[in-house]
Amino acid sequence: MRLYLLALNPTDSVTEGFLPAAARLGLDVTVLTARPEAHRRTCPETEVLECDVRDFRAVLTRISTHHRPDAVFTNSDHLQTQAALAAAYFGLPGKDWRATLRAKDKAEMRRHLAASGVDVVRSAEITEPVAPDTLYPCVLKPREGVASEDVVLVDSPEDLVTRSKEILDRRPGTALVVEEYLPGELYTLETLGDGRLRHVLGGFHTELSPPPYFIEERLVFVPAHPEAVQEQVLTQLDALGVGFGACHTEFVVHEGRARIIEVNYRAIGDQCDLLLARLLDVPLFEHILRTHLGESLPADLGVRRDGAARLEYPCADRAGTLTAAPAADELTVDGVHLTYRPLRETGERHDLYRTNRDYLGVLRAVGTDQPAVDRVSAEFLAAQRWEIRP
Repeated sequence: MRLYLLALNPTDSVTEGFLPAAARLGLDVTVLTARPEAHRRTCPETEVLECDVRDFRAVLTRISTHHRPDAVFTNSDHLQTQAALAAAYFGLPGKDWRATLRAKDKAEMRRHLAASGVDVVRSAEITEPVAPDTLYPCVLKPREGVASEDVVLVDSPEDLVTRSKEILDRRPGTALVVEEYLPGELYTLETLGDGRLRHVLGGFHTELSPPPYFIEERLVFVPAHPEAVQEQVLTQLDALGVGFGACHTEFVVHEGRARIIEVNYRAIGDQCDLLLARLLDVPLFEHILRTHLGESLPADLGVRRDGAARLEYPCADRAGTLTAAPAADELTVDGVHLTYRPLRETGERHDLYRTNRDYLGVLRAVGTDQPAVDRVSAEFLAAQRWEIRP
């Protein structure tokens, strides 16, 4: 059976998660990408074909002139609609392209939720540095952005004009969304469905950098959200038509009310998916791929329920060259399994991005006791040293 996997840059989710899972399932994999050399370096044993994957017509042509597909899949935020359209064209299981579009287009998501009567968030789209009539503080962000890139809290009309001009100067032609700031604690909900059955895998409590930016610095696993909160989020996902394959939803809870911040219609990234598979002790990546092959999910995934986990992302606090940093490491301390992976090479120079591109590394910690997980993680990080020189 042949799986076509659409990708942009190589990611840990693909190289450490989905490709090994595809091999275990005995699938023949063809990676379609606009950046073939990068993928050939990271996965030399996998067939990689060049393709303008942002254009669904190019994807259809590349597949139809190669081998017959049994599944078309992507874990990229940017390519969900293209993959959904390709799967539909070839009569294969996949996500509804309308749902992938609503999830990707943050302005359309707000309009659809409002029209469905589920939630109304005051928002507007802008393509030039203006200050529409809105509430302050508000959040400014790209309509189709990812990873908190150019997401900023704005306090006044003057600040909104200044910030939007900065972004549009860097990214001409970008559509921006201005929406009211939603107060509350930030959480995620991780789901997996086959279009008939949907499993809730748990979620995370996310700790952010100080405002005005929204960098995710730390995530702590939440085995189960309060039932009322979970139902509110699932109701909003149902309104969007989201329910096939993996989905990573970010939402805030304020005074018992859950409101979606964004829907990432894919598996959670930044190595959280790798942690989740280990923590829950399930073949998560295989389950996701099986749904795209048309297989039904089992009624009981056999998820382990006694786990505790934490992810930490040491971040650069300035622009410059990384001159000293810890190497990759894996160890067990007091029953807590730690996995540290560097995300930036020593000798590399970077600007300060105010996004997850500032991550220097990621620490994954898994155990059965949250206080122990927290303590061991803090002690490990305190013993490390990162040095950035201008």
